[in-house]
Formats: sequence, structure tokens, C-alpha cells
Amino acid sequence: MSTTPHKPLNAALKARAFAHAYYFHGDDDFLKEDAVRQVVAAVVDPATRDFNLEVRRGAELDPQTLDGLLATPPMMADRRMVVVRDVGALKKDVRGTLDRYLQRPASDTVLLLLTPAGTKADKGLCERAEAYEFAPLNEDRVAKWIAHHAQAELGATITPEAVRLLQGGVGAELQQLSAELDKVVSYVRGERDAAGADAGAPIVVDEAAVSAVVGVRRGETMGDLLDAVARQDARTAAALVGHVLAQPKASAVVVVMALSTQMLALAWGQARRAQGASPGALNGEYFNLLKEAPSSYVGRPWGEATKAWTANVDRWTAPSLDRALALLLETDASLKETRLSSDEQLLETLVLALCALPNAGPNARPGASGGPRRAA
Repeated sequence: MSTTPHKPLNAALKARAFAHAYYFHGDDDFLKEDAVRQVVAAVVDPATRDFNLEVRRGAELDPQTLDGLLATPPMMADRRMVVVRDVGALKKDVRGTLDRYLQRPASDTVLLLLTPAGTKADKGLCERAEAYEFAPLNEDRVAKWIAHHAQAELGATITPEAVRLLQGGVGAELQQLSAELDKVVSYVRGERDAAGADAGAPIVVDEAAVSAVVGVRRGETMGDLLDAVARQDARTAAALVGHVLAQPKASAVVVVMALSTQMLALAWGQARRAQGASPGALNGEYFNLLKEAPSSYVGRPWGEATKAWTANVDRWTAPSLDRALALLLETDASLKETRLSSDEQLLETLVLALCALPNAGPNARPGASGGPRRAA
């Protein structure tokens, strides 16, 4: 049975309690490769790495080669390690050799098996090896990952405001975030050295550093665009489209995905308000909803999203939200077709149309969902 990685795996590595065989699968290859590096670093002594680490691809192995790799004892060390990438590509006879080995694995060898993203988990390997699934992180966990990566890997502290700005400008792809964060930390270190500060002085990444390196400023992130649409602020929303699309890894399709999640959330919340749910209760219910569907693309940390949805849900009517979802579907189809309009033009048209939909007013209360509701 697969378990969620990170804490259990890290704890085991620190205690040097190694499994005889690991199986890493899931759709986040960046997290997977990071875990591979950690296991290799913990198991293999750098001084004997050339003798005690073997890395092969499944398609390259035959039964004799795999059997030889797994039967070789460690040299000048307590254990050795064998890594087999794309284990799903093993031929039938090679897989038979692997299965027989897993029934009685060697005590001085750590075997690590990997499958690439998009590959279905192998039930047999999940049962015979210590299996970990590396799923993409949701927006909340990405924010925590940024802070941890800055501290653990780069020796820097990043402020919560800088985390939000970096995530808002770059998105949730960890490889891109890692690259941008590395550049930001290098920039801050260079500024510190140029100022003549002590080389041991702490490195603190703030909003100004993120803006200088990544090119994103407060008020111009995906979250800001989503907020403007939620409150139907057409002027602000239209002005933000170009800024958001200019950011790393941003695209009109990604923006439409985030807007679709938001509109579905507002429609769900509007129905709950009509049933009598209070704003305070609704915020908690939104969190539970996201936990039930963690792969939903929110476009920002969950806390920011649920706060915005709760604050603006009473502005919208059920017919307007139905029309909003139809507009999103039409735009998504247009973005995938050959067209004369640019992505920016299509997105500007979309956000203006969403902001122009009939609303219940900023001070409305739950009531009849078919039209404007009377103010309290």
C-alpha cells in the first residue's frame, strides 16, 4: 500500500532505518527525483559511490544483468544501492527475476524502483516494496514547500509576503519555483555582499527581491485577477490580464482553469447560502470542499481563495453563475482553436463579460437565487 512521502521517509532516512526495497510512483517527478537524491545520499557513502551505486533503466535490463546487480555485495561499505528507472518497461522475464528477488531481498542492498509521471501504480510492487506516491502539491502545500526549500536547500529565510508573491507570479510548478527561488536567493546574497555585510549574515528574501528578479509586483498576481473578477471589478480585472500573462508559466488556459474553479466554488457557495449557511460556516465548508478535491486548480493558496469566495459569494446570482460557466467553456474552446484573436484579447473579453453579468449587489443576503436579492 502506498503512503504519502516526505515526513515518514525523511524520518526513516534520519534514523537510517532503510527498507530493502522502495517503490516511488506518482505524477510529480520533481518531488520524486528530490526523494531519490535524499535516499542515495543517506544510503551510499560518497567515498565508495562508484562501487556501490548502480542506476539503470528498465528497458535496458535483461534477467542476467538484473540478477547480477542485485547479487553483488557492497564494497568497503555496509550496503550498496541499485536504482531502476521506468520499472514498468521491464520485459516479462526480467520482471520475473525482480519479483523473485523481492520475495527474499538481500539485507545489504537497497533497491529503489521508479515509474515516471502518468504511469499507473503497480499493485504488485506496492505490496512487495515500501511504496510512496508523489502527487502534485496543492496550493497550500506549495507555499509551505517554498519556505522549506529556501531554508533547507538554499540557507535563506523567505517572508510570508514574498512566498505569496513568488507563488502568485510563478504558479505551482516546483521545478520552475526552485529555479526562480535560486535566482532570488543569489540576488539577495549578491546585494548583501556588495553592501559589505558579514558573509555569515542571514539571507532574507522579501517582496522587493522577488519583484526585482521575477518581475512580479504586489497587486498583479493571478490571485489579484481572480479577486477582481469575483467582485466584478471590470476596470481592474481587464488591466491585470496582460500582467498575469507575462508571468512565468502563465497562460490563458491556466487562467481559465482558475476562473472555472472559482465560479464553481461561488455557485456551490451561493447554493449553501440559500440553504442558510452563515459566512463563517461557509469559509470552513470551502476548506473541506477543497480537501475532497485537492487536485482542483485554485491558482493561489487555499486560505486566500476561500476568503475571497466567502466575501463575494453574495454578489452573484445562480443565473449569472450559470452564464459565467458557459462563457468559460466557450473561451476554453476558442483558446484551443486557430483564431484571429490573441490569448490576451480572448481573456480580456472573458473577464469583461464576467464582470458585466447581473449581480445581487455587494450587500445582498441569501434569498431567491433567480435574481437580485434585497439588501439586509
